Amino acid sequence: MHFFSRVLILASLSLMFLLWWSYLLLRPTPQGQGDLIIEDRQVDSSLTFDTLLHIQQVRKKKLRSFCHKNRKIVMLPPTQQEASQVLSSIAVNHKLHFLYCKLPATGVEDWEELLEMLGEEEGGTLLMPIPYHQQFGNQKALSEYNLTSMEAMLKSYTKVIFIREPFQRLLSAFMHDLTSRLTFHEFIQYILYSGSRNDSIEWAPLVNLCHPCLVQYDYIMMFGFLGNEVHHLMLRTGLPEHFQIPEFIDSKVQWTYSWLEEKMLSKLTLMEKKELCHFFRSDFAAFHFPSSFLWDHTCIPGSS
Repeated sequence: MHFFSRVLILASLSLMFLLWWSYLLLRPTPQGQGDLIIEDRQVDSSLTFDTLLHIQQVRKKKLRSFCHKNRKIVMLPPTQQEASQVLSSIAVNHKLHFLYCKLPATGVEDWEELLEMLGEEEGGTLLMPIPYHQQFGNQKALSEYNLTSMEAMLKSYTKVIFIREPFQRLLSAFMHDLTSRLTFHEFIQYILYSGSRNDSIEWAPLVNLCHPCLVQYDYIMMFGFLGNEVHHLMLRTGLPEHFQIPEFIDSKVQWTYSWLEEKMLSKLTLMEKKELCHFFRSDFAAFHFPSSFLWDHTCIPGSS
């Protein structure tokens, strides 16, 4: 029974994706502008850069407000063990001078593919200003370094966090067979029951894993808009003009997940929905998710 439930979900996702793709292929477009459907980098760059900067300012302003109001970690712990635990989700790319929070189902996989391609480019190092040059070694996790190196990279490297609507992260975790013995309802009950005792990177709140009040992220990238945002981020940090960025597929699945979110939430009781609101309260307070059926219909006071 559990197997057929998963098959039904995956079949629904596949059907919705095919319908969406067919719509893109068949809908009329102005002459010479068909490529704009996918190649959003042809949009006027000066306007897009200004828009990107404004969006980033708005996101970081909301995050700063959250950090100011809530007692979250804002300083690196004094011991190596504590600091390594706090920064366990932060990955390092030395050649391109990036730190990024590595969480599945947020678009980070496509981001890492891009970084790998850039790393293989001859002379692919980006033209980003680094206050000083220091040999940090070849480790790929920030938690593997000593406190001095951690602090140095946190101050000098460009820091990026990828965020996604919390309930859609849960859906992704469920569909990727992480809990094959459970139905969806049992899966949600398991998460709500275990709470912080099972802080899996697959579904734990982003705030608890990426520590955005400690790590002063330079860019907050939103799932559903990554193709455009990552492209212009990389251009600002010195990406060679000739380099072709791989296509990000997040925008193709975002509306499908939004539809699926509504369907799956209907299977939960009002109490369970409110418990999910409480479980993800820090993420909803720190970030604005433009599409969230859970937030709009349950979490907002007076919405239910």
